[in-house]
Amino acid sequence: MKSVLVIGLGNFGMLIVKQIHELGHQVMAIDKNESRVNEALPYVTNALIGDSTNANFLESLGINNYDVCIETIGNDFQSSLETTSLLKELGGKMVVSRANREVQEKFLLRNGADEVVNPEKQIAKWTAIRYTSNYILDYVKLDDNYAIFEVELPDAWIGKNIREVNLRQRYGINIMAIKEKGSMKLAISPDDILNEGQTLLVVGEHKAIQKCFHI
Repeated sequence: MKSVLVIGLGNFGMLIVKQIHELGHQVMAIDKNESRVNEALPYVTNALIGDSTNANFLESLGINNYDVCIETIGNDFQSSLETTSLLKELGGKMVVSRANREVQEKFLLRNGADEVVNPEKQIAKWTAIRYTSNYILDYVKLDDNYAIFEVELPDAWIGKNIREVNLRQRYGINIMAIKEKGSMKLAISPDDILNEGQTLLVVGEHKAIQKCFHI
């Protein structure tokens, strides 16, 4: 179980709080807005009304006691930047900050953020990839070149085994699992037959996926 500090309880911050709660971790939530703090109470260990740009207020929270500090202020970049810098100065072990633009990402990384998330940029890329392909159902970016994809089976693959499809030799794509009716088969072999209704979890370069599935 991890101890997480979330600063900023707008739509994005609240979704993070709820997800962390579902995962069973401890959450401390901070926001200037009393109604937002009250809304978060069912999902957090504790919540406080306060100004995260106030060094004395942040220091009183014992920042170095949290495993992760997530700053999600979306409508005031100056406050976002100041909060990020203070979190790191006060001993934040892992400071994750929200950005709305690429230029903000650069400033946040220079001023204390260990990682930066840009929700609109990330969901825009996911949407573009997901809905311009006939086969890709989901993907998780690993780095600028590689990702994990969930893909539907092309008709030509149905009834063949993994050896016959031969993705590794032809495209450098590795099959990680076969998914069917919500269950995942991780122990796969070259002799496994691919059947209608199944999807594959594969890992490979974006370019290889595009070539294989004609995206």
